[in-house]
Amino acid sequence: MPSTVSVLTRNRNFRNLFLAELVVFGADWFVMVPLLVLLPNLTGSGVWGALVLAVDTGIVALLLPYTGTIADRFDRRKIMIISNVAALLGVLLLLGVRSAGTAWLAMVGIGVVAVAKAFYSPAAQAALPNVLDPDELAAGNAVAGSAWGTMTVVGASLGGVLSAVVGPYACFWVAAVGLVVAAGLATLIRRPLQVPRDAELPVQRTWPAIREALGYIGHRPRVLALVTVKSAVGLGNGVLTVFPLLAAVYGVGPIGTGLLFAVRGAGALVGPILMRRVLTRRAWLLPGLALSMSLYGLAYLGTSVVGWFPLVLALVFVAHFAGGSNWVMSNFALQGEVPDRLRGRVFATDMMLATLAVSVSQLAVAAVVDTVDERVVLASCGLVTVVYAIGWRIATRRLSLTDPAGQPVPSAAR
Repeated sequence: MPSTVSVLTRNRNFRNLFLAELVVFGADWFVMVPLLVLLPNLTGSGVWGALVLAVDTGIVALLLPYTGTIADRFDRRKIMIISNVAALLGVLLLLGVRSAGTAWLAMVGIGVVAVAKAFYSPAAQAALPNVLDPDELAAGNAVAGSAWGTMTVVGASLGGVLSAVVGPYACFWVAAVGLVVAAGLATLIRRPLQVPRDAELPVQRTWPAIREALGYIGHRPRVLALVTVKSAVGLGNGVLTVFPLLAAVYGVGPIGTGLLFAVRGAGALVGPILMRRVLTRRAWLLPGLALSMSLYGLAYLGTSVVGWFPLVLALVFVAHFAGGSNWVMSNFALQGEVPDRLRGRVFATDMMLATLAVSVSQLAVAAVVDTVDERVVLASCGLVTVVYAIGWRIATRRLSLTDPAGQPVPSAAR
């Protein structure tokens, strides 16, 4: 089995796709962390930060059913490039956020970026198996699963530091340059990013294509289990709104906010890499998913009761080690269950459910963030995740991923 290092050094197409994702994720955090610090300073309220996070995830969730069909019908490389250019325009709008009166412009800019991400993410996720050889899948997924965590560490920590040193607007310019670089990297991918479509088959319209994917998911309990697993961590994701406020409580300011997001990313980076061995043992995946969800929730319950900032950082790392492991295990399992012609739509549904859960969590936190203690918010988010994990495991206890995949689609789903 190729190592995680060799799959990067030997496979040029995978390397370019991976590097493009690194830059996109890094640009995202060079925008979000400074913005979450800037908005409370301009408006005197934590609500604007929560609303920006909710707009980011909510728009993505609403568009994913449609953008998943686009990823299955059109050139995924072109989709990625166009999405990067659109995100660049959204980032440039953030340069106009200069006062409480222009705070609304942050929601517009982030909304444009969210639309771009909704198109980019299904295309990049569905393309991954097409740039890897069969014996590279486990190592490639471990590396790809670490991309988000890697750039959360870099983007969040540097974004927090640069925001404190030179201000948020310099960070927005860095993100803009990064998106240009990402578009350039996507042009260097030479391997086709999807299996050629049978010319004799008619191109499906959007809604029938969505219904086909939903029917496929609904008639396969294993796929249904896998596309609902990320929602546990999503429902606990309202904790992100509290990060700037928590840093203020401990007196560590923008740098502390950057550190909280950075250790979050560090956990999400280490989790997928260490889970590589689990990926080759399919019998471990479902129990591992339940364990990872539970650990996420328990870590945030712990965060709500400790009183020392370094220990808070350690528990946030543990939570997102579990969250990153959850993400890569569920993605890998889905790739083995879903054929290429449906993969964009199924992954879009998977991401839609996860981001809807995030949006619900963040809107709930936005409703109480100015009146409820930060520790109560942390404990509530952690408890919701633990309860979901227990319910999910009870519902999936009879399922196994060791049986062959690829059963025929029932006629109702065709």
